Amino acid sequence: MRTNSCIKNLLKFISLLQRNSLNTCALDGGCTRPFLGPIVNNTCYNTRVITLYKRNGEIFEATYTDQDGNLNTSSLFRVSDVHHDCCTLLILNENNGEYISTGEYVTINISCICAIKCLEDVVVENLCERR
Repeated sequence: MRTNSCIKNLLKFISLLQRNSLNTCALDGGCTRPFLGPIVNNTCYNTRVITLYKRNGEIFEATYTDQDGNLNTSSLFRVSDVHHDCCTLLILNENNGEYISTGEYVTINISCICAIKCLEDVVVENLCERR
């Protein structure tokens, strides 16, 4: 299968924005500020929450184990890394309007994804990043 360069480039861009936001808070007024435009608040977002759609139009979901040992599914992700035709995603969970890291990752083949929906930029606490 051929990799969708549009999807790959978007995932790489989101990953870059998130990496930049982890290095310095968005209060920096210099060239390394991870966003365009004026500083509008003191919040330093570190995650752009996304949902992915498979080639057949279904929402992509991944399973994870919660703190109580229960198996759950989620369609909420944070881009962790893009390497060649693969993308590693941190699985997120939403609880009372707050996005939480599950600490679990899934790696996908980018060619299996046909659409990305960006939900919102948020702060995810206790972010575990693979390096």
